[in-house]
Amino acid sequence: MRNSPFWWILIAFMLLLDLYVFQAVKLLTHGAGSKTKSIIHISYWIVSVLAVVILIILPYLQFAQQHRLLRNTLFAIIVGLFFSKIIASVFFLVDDLRRGIQWLVGKIFFSNTEGETMEQGVRISRSVFLSWAGMIVGGGLFSSLIYGFSNKYRYRIHRMKMAFDNLPGGFKGMKIVQISDIHSGSFTNKHAVMKGVEMVLNEKPDLILFTGDLVNNVADEMDDYMDVFNRIKAPMGVYSILGNHDYGDYFAWPDKNDEHRRKEKEAGKHLLTPLQLANLEKLKNIQSELGWKLLLDENVVLERNGSKMALIGVQNWSAKARFPKYGDLKKAYEGSEGYPFKILMSHDPSHWDGQVKPQYPNIDLMLAGHTHGMQFGVEIPGFKWSPVQYVYKEWAGLYEEGKQKLYVNRGYGFIGYPGRVGILPEITVIELG
Repeated sequence: MRNSPFWWILIAFMLLLDLYVFQAVKLLTHGAGSKTKSIIHISYWIVSVLAVVILIILPYLQFAQQHRLLRNTLFAIIVGLFFSKIIASVFFLVDDLRRGIQWLVGKIFFSNTEGETMEQGVRISRSVFLSWAGMIVGGGLFSSLIYGFSNKYRYRIHRMKMAFDNLPGGFKGMKIVQISDIHSGSFTNKHAVMKGVEMVLNEKPDLILFTGDLVNNVADEMDDYMDVFNRIKAPMGVYSILGNHDYGDYFAWPDKNDEHRRKEKEAGKHLLTPLQLANLEKLKNIQSELGWKLLLDENVVLERNGSKMALIGVQNWSAKARFPKYGDLKKAYEGSEGYPFKILMSHDPSHWDGQVKPQYPNIDLMLAGHTHGMQFGVEIPGFKWSPVQYVYKEWAGLYEEGKQKLYVNRGYGFIGYPGRVGILPEITVIELG
């Protein structure tokens, strides 16, 4: 990507954005002393140019595995600066448009009159107000992103009581813990991760369900965390499924070459390379070593107090075109028809609208993850918002339609941005009733 025209267009846009924001900086420092003004202006350009330079050279820098957090943090800071300036520029643009319209109206209707001159004092005060507003909002966004670095291991328990008319009596009061999106390749604090696992165990759940994305890209990311996650146990077992990251599709495999792309074209579908397949097999074995039962388009029967239900696990299936459809729900569902209650584990919540609701109305509860709540948003009583909601209709928490329920876990880990703002890492505790 760094050699593509888009990459250099982005760099040019960042520099133009810096120039545009600098005009507001000059306006706001107009009345400052010359020394103060120079310090502010020079500091602004040092930070701006340094951000662009780091962005250009970052793909070429080789970071050791233990220093990957530094790389992700630098990238997150640069992205945070960029979007903060974008947000601030909205206010500056409003002021520029206002002034442009005012100037045009003045030239057309008030040329050579005192009316045009009288507006000048108002123009400056409004410009200063909008410039300050832009700086405050943009700065607030950037500050929140910096603060969010400290939230990536602040695990929060979400407790849900779910009632179903057709739940067999033996499962009433059953406690399920759902975790999702561990993304072990992003972790750098083993002790903090262990604290989250202890929170899971302290709930003493009957059943633990993991809904995909154990790693970011490769199975080796779990090497340092086997002795953390192998502690996760429950009387009725620990069951897991695969998420989109578990297949290694976002890694530059050496054998993903022209020959492989030719085979994909001939097959008319996405294919895993031999190295990807080997990595996936290793990841499956890791889950077995952890003591987890990985469900690959299959179902198992759960028994409790003389009652039975079906637990269905499907491989990653998304209604979004950019994600390959690995899962086969028809295959996973076969054999579960006779059980009065069914829980489906499916990583991507778009599966609910895309296939589950229209084709499988007797799946009572679907558990998903995937979105992370974008690791950024606002959640207060009565109000929930995140930019991810413009991509995913169901993105965090409980959703209901008719007798069916979907719960979307906000994710245990993180990826990309090494932090959380407003949407904290989640451990879901579900009590059936």
